[in-house]
Amino acid sequence: MSLYGMMRTGVSGMSAQSNRLSSVADNIANSSTTGYKRSDTQFSSLLLPSTSGNYNSGGVTTTTIHDVTDDGQLEYTTSDTDLAIQGNGFFVVSDANGTPYLTRAGSFVPNPQGQLVNAAGYTLLGYSYANGTPSVTANGFQGLVPVTIDQAKLTASPSTEGVFAANLPSSATAVAAADLPSANSATATYTAKSSLVTYDQLGNQVMLDVYSTKTADNAWEVAVYNQADATPGTSFPYSSGPLATQNLTFDPATGALASTSATKISVPIPNGKTLALDLSSMTQLATNYTVTAGKVNGNAPNGVSKVTIGNDGTVTAEYKDGSSAALYRIPIADVPSPDNLSALSGNVYSANNNSGAVTMGFPNTNGMGAIQSGALEGSNVDIATELTNMIQAQSDYSANSKVFQTGSDLMNILLNLK
Repeated sequence: MSLYGMMRTGVSGMSAQSNRLSSVADNIANSSTTGYKRSDTQFSSLLLPSTSGNYNSGGVTTTTIHDVTDDGQLEYTTSDTDLAIQGNGFFVVSDANGTPYLTRAGSFVPNPQGQLVNAAGYTLLGYSYANGTPSVTANGFQGLVPVTIDQAKLTASPSTEGVFAANLPSSATAVAAADLPSANSATATYTAKSSLVTYDQLGNQVMLDVYSTKTADNAWEVAVYNQADATPGTSFPYSSGPLATQNLTFDPATGALASTSATKISVPIPNGKTLALDLSSMTQLATNYTVTAGKVNGNAPNGVSKVTIGNDGTVTAEYKDGSSAALYRIPIADVPSPDNLSALSGNVYSANNNSGAVTMGFPNTNGMGAIQSGALEGSNVDIATELTNMIQAQSDYSANSKVFQTGSDLMNILLNLK
């Protein structure tokens, strides 16, 4: 046995216990850190070649891993932008340089630019609805943008689609072609009239007058005018012709639209977009004119009153006029071996060869967890366990120091033999 080897073994033991104490210190310091995953120091022996009559002491080495798969308890809050993941996966966040990372720390609040940023300064990333319903990039971070909620911003949406349905009385009298609303004459006659509110590109209201007029048995004309063009007190004649007209044909046996009939009308909104108005639910029955549906999308300029985040990751803005719109969808990232992720400052992780490649998905799909709004995931550190580990590491460190001290004493005896 080498005395130097004995002393080196004692040093490796003290170094290993020092690493263990360091991880315990980190765990205790972060026992209240949102989404923190405790570090665990594991020991592995180092052996040197020995013979039956001469044993060479080796040493010990340590490896520190994080118990990422051990979930912390949920702590409910009053903020809708506080997020927690129930189950597998991580939020995708980025630093100031745009580099993406993974985290379970979901204490997000809007910064001055409206971006959702957590306590460590990382920005939450998601897929935008700006270009339609988003799809996930399964094997990368492409397409992700900062989730931005600007509650002071006013938005206006032009009307592009809607539904209009009514019952047209089958007993109505047919109107001559020269007196139909589409002729826009002072003698125009119609069977029924309704109005619809629509919006142009700037959010201005555009009132539409919808005239339904019987032209023959089971045949009707629908004419749409801009109400602003109407003659005061009489409507007809309007200063401009109809924005759109459409002829409908009904099945006399059922009162529903015939299979050969048109089912919609395209109305160009002044200073707006073309409104596709669905007429497929119109009926012709032996009763009075009754409107059963009248709904058009679009809205006047209004601000966001509230932002909600669903379990599926959809970020929805609720506007002051009662309307709502999906803004973003937050994905969840996962790796085959989460405990082997590289832990970085700010409670974030990056993938490596040991953890495996990142895969992306939406919450509640393909084994991904669900997002809980108004909650935070607490640290998975147990103080009692850490204090027990500290006492044990302290005792083991002291014992290893005795090994080193004994080797040093024996070395002094050997030197004094001279």
